[in-house]
Formats: sequence, structure tokens, C-alpha cells
Amino acid sequence: MSFSNIALTIAGSDSGGAAGIQADLKTFAFHCVHGTSVITCLTAQNTLGVNQVQKINSDMINAQIEAIMSDINVQAVKTGMLFSEAIILAVSQQLKQWKLQQVVVDPVMVSRTGVKLIDDQAIACLKNNLIPLSLIVTPNRYEAQILSNLSINSLENMKQAAEIIYNLGSKFVLVKGGGMKDDLQGVDVWFDGQNWEVLTTESIKTPHTHGTGCTLSAAITANLALGKEPLMAVKQGKEYVTTALKYGLEIGKGTGPVGHFFPLLQS
Repeated sequence: MSFSNIALTIAGSDSGGAAGIQADLKTFAFHCVHGTSVITCLTAQNTLGVNQVQKINSDMINAQIEAIMSDINVQAVKTGMLFSEAIILAVSQQLKQWKLQQVVVDPVMVSRTGVKLIDDQAIACLKNNLIPLSLIVTPNRYEAQILSNLSINSLENMKQAAEIIYNLGSKFVLVKGGGMKDDLQGVDVWFDGQNWEVLTTESIKTPHTHGTGCTLSAAITANLALGKEPLMAVKQGKEYVTTALKYGLEIGKGTGPVGHFFPLLQS
């Protein structure tokens, strides 16, 4: 049997199974896309938070990418937590070497609660080296603020930020509104270089939101691997995450994951 729908995630490992590589592979599987993976860092974490992080050296990251790309026909790629300047540079060089076109960059720099995750050198490297290689970049509110040097408090601010980020070199920008307040919470702004589109879905009130950003970018990547056009891939990705939020898992003592395999939870 030939299986032609294949995606690659380049991201960190979440030992709690809610975000990162684990969320990405579950999302790919839901969409009937075969998932391949490159692990950039290991985390010791659970529903309460991250206790420890250990990065993978660049040689091993290069070896993982080369092993996959030299053998398997990957249609779409997403990047998640890359952790350091050296890792971002290594991944950027590999994406160029293998001429990967359908690249979704989830620029993991700041959590949706506003906690900064990487240093200024890594952020500069991401802006200068990785984002220009992306088809779609998917910053949350706080990441969009860093990338655009704007304070984002309104829909107009989101549109302005999307245009600035577009000028960094990505073909499409999705500024996510999960960190926005009141009526803008969960409202995303899409920009294609000419036009903005405001994307809204049902707002789900749940404490179990761990991994939503990873899951959305993975769902977009899976849809691209299935041959969907970028905007449709985003819209269907948002619908998937919205439904998965309805079935968030009450596990652990803190913030649980979304229900990636929600059809199995509906009985």
C-alpha cells in the first residue's frame, strides 16, 4: 500500500503528552497523515508546568532531518520549539538544502500567558533565517508583538502586526488571538500580502488548553500535506482545534490537553 500524505514536525518533546512532538503526531494521525519527527529538545513537564529542558545538539538534529528527507517524501513541515540560535540556524539550513516549500513556522518564543521562552539572539535568528523560509507563520499575540515591535490590544493592531511580519518574508501570516481579551479572544487575523481576513470560530470556555498552538500549526501542516490551499488549511485547522477544545482531557492537577481524538471521546 502506498501512503503519499506525509508531514514532518521539528519540535520539542513534551513528556506530559499535551504539546510539542506528541501533540503534532496525534494531530497528523487524526488527519490520516503519516507523521515523521525531529526532536529539538527534551522537556520534563506535566500539566502543572515545565521542570527542566535539555536541548539536542545541532549535529543530531541535522542527522534526524537528513535521515527522513533522504528516504521519505515529505509534503509539508512544521517547526515548533527550536530553543536556541544554533538549533534555529541548523533547521533553517536544512530546510533550504532540501528545498522544502510548504513550511509552517510556529514561532515558539512566548507562551500564551506571556512567558518568554527563548533569548534575544534566538529571536533575531528566527526572524532573519527561519521566517523567510516559511509558507505560513503562526504567532500568538505575544510573539506577534515581538516580531512586529507593536503593542497589540485591538483588531487593528493585529492587522498592523500581520503586515509587518509578512514583510519579514513569510508568504502568509496568521496572528492568533488566543491571548487577546473579551470579544477578540480566539479571533485570528490572516494576511496574504494584499488582504486581511478575520477568522472567527466558537469560543470554548475550558481550562484544558495545553497544546492548542502546537495542535493548530500541526493541523494546518496536515491539511497542506493533504493538498489543501493555505487559507483552507488554516480554516479547517481552526475548526479541528475548536472541536478538540470541547473535549479537553481532565488529567493531572493542572492544565490538561485538548482532546486530539475527540470522535473516540464522544460516546
